[in-house]
Amino acid sequence: MKRHIKKWLRPALFTLGGALAGLGYYALAGCPSGSCAITSSPLNSMVYMGFMGWLLSGILGADCKGSCRR
Repeated sequence: MKRHIKKWLRPALFTLGGALAGLGYYALAGCPSGSCAITSSPLNSMVYMGFMGWLLSGILGADCKGSCRR
């Protein structure tokens, strides 16, 4: 059970961090006119940046313990 939680902890934290960054981006540089697809609403910004955070967790979360050569 502990291994299962540890496996999903990194993507969950990166997704949450991305969503919070999206909310901050909306607050600081949002598009009030509604012409921007991503920054016109806080939900769109949070979903988009959360997805980017999830993707980033996959890139940074590659665990190679001696079997990967780069």
